[in-house]
Amino acid sequence: MVTSPTLEFELDLWKQGLQRVVGVDEVGLGCLAGPIVAAAVLIPMNVEPIALVRDSKKLSAVQREQAFEQIRRQAIGIGVGMASVLEIEEVNVLQASYLAMRRAIDRIQSVDHALIDGRGIKVDLGLPITTIIKGDAKSYAIACASIVAKVRRDRLMKKLANRYPGYGWERNMGYGTKQHLEGIRSIGITPWHRKTYAPIREAIGPLTPNSGGT
Repeated sequence: MVTSPTLEFELDLWKQGLQRVVGVDEVGLGCLAGPIVAAAVLIPMNVEPIALVRDSKKLSAVQREQAFEQIRRQAIGIGVGMASVLEIEEVNVLQASYLAMRRAIDRIQSVDHALIDGRGIKVDLGLPITTIIKGDAKSYAIACASIVAKVRRDRLMKKLANRYPGYGWERNMGYGTKQHLEGIRSIGITPWHRKTYAPIREAIGPLTPNSGGT
């Protein structure tokens, strides 16, 4: 049985007088191609949770799109931030995820506190934070952020799939599926591939750039 996230963490912060609480989550860390996308969602105090909202991985693509539109109508503010493939390769994927989170948070003004999915974060995101393991299944605000991040990244990868056919990005969203790896071997890589990731190095050996543009 899939349980819905609650407002337990948000309510605790609201009771402390912290009114502008955002949920933050990211998607794309384990992908072989594409950026990391993070979302920050500022929900109203004592909001009535949307029934469809839960960990984005527990929803179908259609359900995520439906929930995304409902979240857009309910949220006070939504910020989306990205970390590029180049940044992932330059600073490593974890640090790049923090860049994306910071950019998402910075798109919302006057945030008092951020609830973030994951373990402890040892970088300054510019405001007080609480990290929650499996937060997208526990915190309503984080679950909202997980849906927004997933929908926004999926839409981007589907657009890129039209420009770079043969990798199955419209279905695998850049993850290392059989079709994606076979595409890398037969076609080569694109500017959107993460060249420092072992599966790409192992699949193609010496890099063979795709002739497509960025």
